[in-house]
Amino acid sequence: MAGSELELRPVDFVTIDTIGPKGKRVFYLQAGKEAQIVTLIIEKEQALALSEAIGELLDDIDERFPPPGEETDSAVGADDMELREPLEPLFRVAEMGLGYDDETRMVVLLAQELVARENGEDDVEPGVVRLWCNRRQMRQLSSQASDCAQSGRADPRQNGRVVYYWS
Repeated sequence: MAGSELELRPVDFVTIDTIGPKGKRVFYLQAGKEAQIVTLIIEKEQALALSEAIGELLDDIDERFPPPGEETDSAVGADDMELREPLEPLFRVAEMGLGYDDETRMVVLLAQELVARENGEDDVEPGVVRLWCNRRQMRQLSSQASDCAQSGRADPRQNGRVVYYWS
């Protein structure tokens, strides 16, 4: 997808989930609007960092721009956080960013493609995906990302290896 841009404004759903056994899981960030589904591969550390960043951003937004009563935007229910088919990743994410548009009261999640540069290529433009979400969707994404990242191995230092301890 190098060089192209995709924008879902607004998303109908957004989620993070994993596939695979503990220690070999693949983390996916997925969103959709109508019939269009966008799936991206992320790292566990990115899921954790995104969860924390969303929490901090939403705290700041709620303080600066209080929501007018209960948000009535369409939102994902807690049971709708599973990945949808087809599960065809567009790219692996290198960087993510968050922003807020106070006019539309929407949060934008920007994901930039990881581009492998060969032989000193500097002119390869990474693909970019922008996902526009309401606050409720972002809160649920933050919670889901944290839950997924923490549901792995009890001791992540094991990294799939057997560790012996002597006393």
